[in-house]
Amino acid sequence: MSTLTVTSLIETKGLSLRLNGEIVLRDIDFRIKSGEIITIVGPNGAGKSSLLRVLIGAVTPTTGKVYRKPRLRLGYVPQKLEIDQTLPLTVLRFLKLPVWQRRSVLDEALISTDIAGLADRQMSELSGGQFQRVLLARAILEKPQILLLDEAAQGLDQNSEVAFYKKIEELRRDLQCAVLMVSHDLRVVMSASDRVICLNKHICCEGSPEVISSNIEWQKMFGTIGSGALALYRHDHSKNNKQALTSVQ
Repeated sequence: MSTLTVTSLIETKGLSLRLNGEIVLRDIDFRIKSGEIITIVGPNGAGKSSLLRVLIGAVTPTTGKVYRKPRLRLGYVPQKLEIDQTLPLTVLRFLKLPVWQRRSVLDEALISTDIAGLADRQMSELSGGQFQRVLLARAILEKPQILLLDEAAQGLDQNSEVAFYKKIEELRRDLQCAVLMVSHDLRVVMSASDRVICLNKHICCEGSPEVISSNIEWQKMFGTIGSGALALYRHDHSKNNKQALTSVQ
C-alpha cells in the first residue's frame, strides 16, 4: 500500500477528478514539503481551484489518492467569499465562525495580518484589501503547516496586492509553513516561488522559475509574457542586490 513520502506534508498520486461528466484533473502526482512556496498557474478552466479543493478535502477525487501528514493543519483563503451585506457581522464575530476561539488567539491573528484595528468593524464596511486580510487572519488561526491561497489577491489594486503578498512571505517565515498559491500574476510567480506548477487539467511542466520559463509547455501557454516576467524579476533582483551591496559598503 502506498504511503506518504517522509518529507512531504501532503501528496497526491494518480489523482483524477471528473465533475458533471467532464474531466477536470487527470493523473496528478503532486507533493509539497515544509517551507516551500509553490505557485500553480494555468488558463481558465485548467482545474487550479479544483485541485486546491481536493487537497483541503472539500472534494473527493474520482480516482487516485491524497495522502496527508497525520494531524496536518491547513489554512485556506478562497478566491472570494460572498457575505450578505445586510447581515450585522463584525470582524471578530466572523473569525469565531464556525469554531469558537479564545480572544487572545483572535487578537494574535489580527495583529499578524496588520488589521488589529478592524476587530469591531462590520464586514460589510471593509475594503477589498481589508476583507482579504480578514480571510487570511481566519486561515492562520490554528497556525497551519500549509497555507493555501486561491487567487486571494484577485481584484486588489497593485499596491494592495504587493502588500498582501509581502504579508504572505512574512507569515511563511513566522509560522514556518509551506505556501501553495494559485496566481495569475506572473511577476509574483517568478519573484516569490520556489517551485512553479503549470496546470491545464494535468501537470504540463513544473520546476523553479528559471527552469520552467525555458520549458516548451510554458512558452506555449504564456509565450513572451512569461519570459518578460522572468527578465523583470532578474532585473529587480540584480538592482536590489546592487543596492544591498552599496549599503553594506
